[in-house]
Amino acid sequence: MSAPSFSTRQSVEQVEEGAELAPKFDQHGLIPVVTTDFTSGEVLMHAYMNTEALTQTIKLGEAVYWSRSRECLWHKGKTSGLVQRVREIRIDDDQDCVWLRVDVDGGASCHVGYRSCFYRAIPFGEQAGQPLGFTEEEKVFDPQAVYGDAPNPTQL
Repeated sequence: MSAPSFSTRQSVEQVEEGAELAPKFDQHGLIPVVTTDFTSGEVLMHAYMNTEALTQTIKLGEAVYWSRSRECLWHKGKTSGLVQRVREIRIDDDQDCVWLRVDVDGGASCHVGYRSCFYRAIPFGEQAGQPLGFTEEEKVFDPQAVYGDAPNPTQL
């Protein structure tokens, strides 16, 4: 399979109503990606892609992101075995955000060990100021067993 090519953005009509893929990468060459479980629709994670990551994702059918903290391509699950197998790729109306719908080998997407990276809820309204509430009770895997002493992939 040949590498996908992205069209040059020429008009609002082309971008919003056309059939050409013309993604808009930001000033750092990145486009945000929301990744959800294909079956349940649960949000698993948010990340970024550069041109190469989006190209590789389209070619491989597996999620490849750009790690801003490590400044390199990140083939999700290559180390852990928790590969995100793409079932559908969507792009939003003005082509500046990607939505991946995936099946996850091993059932987890978060490097902390939870199924979803969104495992805490922020109290609001009358509960504002309360501690974050955990929405997942148990981790799917032990990060120490999978990654050992490797540096945390997130930047503080």
